Amino acid sequence: METITIDTPAGPIDALCSVPDGPGPWPGIVIVHDAISYGPDNERISRKVAAAGYIAITPNLFARGGRARCIVRVFRDLLTKRGPALDDVLAARDHLLAMPQSSGAVGIAGFCMGGQFALVLSPKGFGASAPFYGTPLPRNLSETLDGACPIVASFGSRDPLGRGAAAKLQKVLDDKDIPSDIKTYPGAGHSFANQLPGQPLLRIAGFGYNEAAEADAWSRVFAFFGEHVRGGGS
Repeated sequence: METITIDTPAGPIDALCSVPDGPGPWPGIVIVHDAISYGPDNERISRKVAAAGYIAITPNLFARGGRARCIVRVFRDLLTKRGPALDDVLAARDHLLAMPQSSGAVGIAGFCMGGQFALVLSPKGFGASAPFYGTPLPRNLSETLDGACPIVASFGSRDPLGRGAAAKLQKVLDDKDIPSDIKTYPGAGHSFANQLPGQPLLRIAGFGYNEAAEADAWSRVFAFFGEHVRGGGS
């Protein structure tokens, strides 16, 4: 794993990059981090993705001033579905596709805030999208998902931000005939696939890491991406 620089319309930003062992070529996954940080947990996730045979790139959406200064801007871009934060993710996609190890196929995955990005950007040139608890769901969901790629989404039943989200997302995807795999994990909360600090307090609030749910969710994601990204390109 290394920290790289990617060019974006608003200037260069840093990103984590992990490449599988071997000559490739490899499909890729752009990973969009949660609202907490761009720190160590994303390194763990990058290693997991590379070990499964995908190039992993995680752009630092807080690169222009740190989390405290950037989070309002990033959420504003997410709400309006345009702006530098979305451009940064798409620039990461383009950087990945231009890498000599790339097979030319790419998906997107995201966590919490990043899961919302994975939904909003699902029509933007990805082979598949994997939102992990991308809640609350984006506004105007049906319009947002016009032309979306196949979606594999994972929710926790104890997520206070996600009540009814899985069923709502499933209905929109069914109505649009978009291939999907939607699952809600009993007993799991928001951030169940992120190893964040302060786990005891997070669990009380309906958040927190759940190893079994995370393992199953990634198993579904890699199977789904194997069909729609590795198998068919983007």
